[in-house]
Amino acid sequence: MTTTATDKPRQLSASQLARRRRMAAWKRTWGQFRRHRSGMLGLVILVFFVAVALLAPLIASSSGLDVTKANGPVLAPPSSDYVLGTDENGRSVLTLLIWGARVSLFVGLLATLISMVIGTLVGLISGYFGGWVGRITFRLTEWFLTIPFLPLAIVMSTVLGRGLFNIVIVIGVTSWPGTALLIRSQTLSIRERAYVERAQAIGAGRWHQLGRHVLPNVMPMVFANTTLTVAIAILTETTLSFLGLGDPTRVSWGTMLNGAYEAGAITTGCWWYVVPPGVCVVLVVLAFTLIGQALEEVLNPRLRARR
Repeated sequence: MTTTATDKPRQLSASQLARRRRMAAWKRTWGQFRRHRSGMLGLVILVFFVAVALLAPLIASSSGLDVTKANGPVLAPPSSDYVLGTDENGRSVLTLLIWGARVSLFVGLLATLISMVIGTLVGLISGYFGGWVGRITFRLTEWFLTIPFLPLAIVMSTVLGRGLFNIVIVIGVTSWPGTALLIRSQTLSIRERAYVERAQAIGAGRWHQLGRHVLPNVMPMVFANTTLTVAIAILTETTLSFLGLGDPTRVSWGTMLNGAYEAGAITTGCWWYVVPPGVCVVLVVLAFTLIGQALEEVLNPRLRARR
């Protein structure tokens, strides 16, 4: 029996093969992640808060944030009209909570993106190039690590002023050293592997080796560390806002806690103004931490083998 040209197996291009490998790797990673109950719990919690933040205009009107339009009783306990009570201006705490999710998550994610970019670049350069470039970047990382994180963030926030993007810059610029050290250690290990030495032997340039061999191998560690850094960024935003260094024109969970403190909600027993934003911060931080721990175990063969 003869075979026609259409019966021959279709040859796949290099890009199609690479795409298939990536899809298979993603499916394998997702399958392993789904077996982590704690990681899936964190994912469910995170998806809930992200949905609340995205659907905030549909859930609660933004006019409820305006102090001049507030007509509710001051610091009233939960009731049928106000499920989570009101604040010192007569605004619904539930409305503040819903819209505050937007700011807290936005600051956490954007600040983490800045931190990851700076930390990954510094870690790659410090670990791969060596010499005076590596020494300078490593000493710079050590210098940032020796300075207490929170006081540095407070000083920078005071200098830059109170603003949403200023808070993002402050958190991003002060939270990258840990990532840089992690990526540096990974880069030092990858630099000594056989495939990198082969690339050097055939004349591949340093930037080519970084982009094609080193960076793809450190990215799983970057992703795992990102989820943990988001939790730290959200906590930092909450702390700075509680200290009065947040953006006064936007509502976040941190500014809610600051408003509750200044209104004396703790001493007067107005728990409905203090507990909800605090619980939301704890849940979101817990969600990112659980996801980060699960990803770290999935992407790290040594941790996976111990399980």
